[in-house]
Amino acid sequence: MTRRGTAPALALGIALCVGLGGCAGLSLSPDKPGPADAATPAPAGERAAYALEVGAPKELRALLTNYLDLARFQDAPETEAITSAELDRLVAAAATQARALLETEGYFNAEVHVTREAGAGGMPLVRVNVEPGVRAVVAQVSLDAIGELNRAAEAHQAAALDELASLRRQWPLAPGQPFRQSAWNDAKNATIARLRAEGYPAASWNSTGAQVDAQNNSVQLHLVADSGPLFHLGALHIDGLQRYDEASVRHLSTVSVGEPYNEKALLDFQERLQRVGLFEGAVVEIDPDPANAAAAPVLVRVKELPLQQTTIGAGYSANTGPRVTLEHLHRRVFGSQWIAKNKFEFGPLLKSWQGELTSHPLDGLYRNLVSGSAEQLRSADQVRNSWSARIGRAQETTRIERLVFAELTHSQLQTSADTSNNDAVSGNFHWTKRALDSVLLPTRGYTLATQSALGFARSTTDENGSFVRAYGRLTVYRPLGAAWYATARVEAGQVFSKADVGVPDTLLFRAGGDDSVRGYAYRTLGPTVDGAVVSGRVLMTGSAEVARPISARLPAFWWAVFVDAGNAAGRWKDLQPALGYGVGLRWRSPVGPLRVDLAYGQEVRKARLHLSVGIAL
Repeated sequence: MTRRGTAPALALGIALCVGLGGCAGLSLSPDKPGPADAATPAPAGERAAYALEVGAPKELRALLTNYLDLARFQDAPETEAITSAELDRLVAAAATQARALLETEGYFNAEVHVTREAGAGGMPLVRVNVEPGVRAVVAQVSLDAIGELNRAAEAHQAAALDELASLRRQWPLAPGQPFRQSAWNDAKNATIARLRAEGYPAASWNSTGAQVDAQNNSVQLHLVADSGPLFHLGALHIDGLQRYDEASVRHLSTVSVGEPYNEKALLDFQERLQRVGLFEGAVVEIDPDPANAAAAPVLVRVKELPLQQTTIGAGYSANTGPRVTLEHLHRRVFGSQWIAKNKFEFGPLLKSWQGELTSHPLDGLYRNLVSGSAEQLRSADQVRNSWSARIGRAQETTRIERLVFAELTHSQLQTSADTSNNDAVSGNFHWTKRALDSVLLPTRGYTLATQSALGFARSTTDENGSFVRAYGRLTVYRPLGAAWYATARVEAGQVFSKADVGVPDTLLFRAGGDDSVRGYAYRTLGPTVDGAVVSGRVLMTGSAEVARPISARLPAFWWAVFVDAGNAAGRWKDLQPALGYGVGLRWRSPVGPLRVDLAYGQEVRKARLHLSVGIAL
């Protein structure tokens, strides 16, 4: 690094380094041992006690009180206390050290005045007063490359030109921004990491430098990256398989031999391995040895889950009350390439069984499935007994899930007035997209889930006939700044059919409950017939929530305020939204968010406690 102007030179090291492997253009180390670190402990009776006052803007005061030797030795234990002579040396060096620390924050013309005087009780008082002056800003950035990236760009290859342009466009420390040593280091690290992720994993800085013009409070940045060779992918090498077939791993890969290396593609492959349900952990990487750049082997290391797993649990939901669950999973049932999952749930309001057979991964990220369910649900003075059976195919990519299936559905609804039996056969398509910063604990992005069905219904009390069912749910997550976060949700659904067609209750709609309209019991919002709530053919609900951490020391615990509204009805013109609002607590645990909400239902004029785990997609 070079510097022009009359301000004092950097005391902690400024250099322009050129050479293979790169270097830091501005090297300032606030925690580097100071001149007093070589001091020997003061003998008893010679220890110097003193007071220290630092006069500077708040953020700079914290820097100085953390790293000035005067501050570090002020509260040192007796075994490390300094003598009066050492204190004199610290006072003499303090101004130079303070200026060097301030230069790490971009203040190259700071004025520092250090005085020593008698304080209370005769104890020495050392004052360090700082006038930082104007902070330097970045005036110009020059980012170039050598190596294969540069050769390809000079040959006008589109991919190389785009890559070089992208590095320059996404350089974080842009002209006009304040210059800080930490920002300079972060920008260099982020840019070289981006180059390594986009096909050049052996890339390094050939040279970096920051030229300071102290007189004009400006800095010019110069960087040259050595890209090294462009890597191409070789064959998969899989390690760790004992119980499951190699094909299950290969079918989850979307990369092919000979294509340019891309870190994101391998991370997506790794994520699919971790989600497939066969492996406890997975790592996908290449060897960044330039000698293998033409065909770098893709190394896949997996740790398998056991063949069988049984889970017994107990829990509580505001929707269905207490419950006991028993779940069994077999990952190669009868030695086949299928996963069998059975789950039983027992509670006073809900008793259910869910069973599913899912194939190990197939070509194109597809999986075949066969499933069934049966349940008895008590809600709103009604008892619903239902079962379903489906057969279909699913595809799960990085962001999008698709599910196509045929389904048989039966529903028996018992009320105080009568009992109705309804059946349906339908073809269904479900589509879900997730664009989130975290699937478990999202703060930015959105999820969109849609369902569509075309079927034929039969009923013992109503008419038989065809129907179409459509449903959608959009949830958006956004940070608002100052540690505030917002969540908004809207869902809507409709069953299109003649009014007298007896569609099974499981395909109709109700509102109310944890993930619907809080402040109302589960499935208690809907059209009323003869004084009883029934399921409707249209649904609309919405929710808005803002939340923030309770304190900086407890970042996993949040408080929230929210408002929900919505209802189900027989027709859109009859839909009258019910309003619920309240406050809640959130625990963002490693397995997902735990939510406790106290909501007031305006229609029922009662408060209700809601408890739920996880996010609704």
